[in-house]
Amino acid sequence: MSREIPPRVLMEVTTAPQVARRSTRVRVQIPLTVTSLDRLRPFAERCEVIIVSAQGCGFRSSRTLQIGTPIFLSDLPGNRTVTGCVASCLPLGSDSKHFLVGASLYTHGNVWGIANPPADWNTGSEATAAAGPVPRPAAANSAPTASHKMTWPYNRFSAKGEAHPPKK
Repeated sequence: MSREIPPRVLMEVTTAPQVARRSTRVRVQIPLTVTSLDRLRPFAERCEVIIVSAQGCGFRSSRTLQIGTPIFLSDLPGNRTVTGCVASCLPLGSDSKHFLVGASLYTHGNVWGIANPPADWNTGSEATAAAGPVPRPAAANSAPTASHKMTWPYNRFSAKGEAHPPKK
């Protein structure tokens, strides 16, 4: 018998006022399967989403993905699936063993099963209504401890907002 594990919500990520975001980003740990829908760019891997919004997500992958590649995200909370495309792909660290892949969803909403999502996630989309609430773990409401702030993925984000790696 399969037991569903609810997504682990870590904290909301605030954005600097000068950057206009369509919706609040929330740090999470959600395992999922990512599959390329482009037969010329085959890819299928078990990954972990580390940041989500109503319009997309960022997931950790062991392979680089080409921007624009259509992808299928499956095994989401509530056995949901969603499609989107690769919007960005950045190396995590200098060893090129892991990449942070940004995905833009074709259908916006709370497909992540986040209980009590931010108010700006109300996109009027059917995806939000279909997602429904998923119980939030008790520890999800607390901020990461000081010992976590220097470990991945926390060290990728500033306490003042989002961190963007410098361009080379």
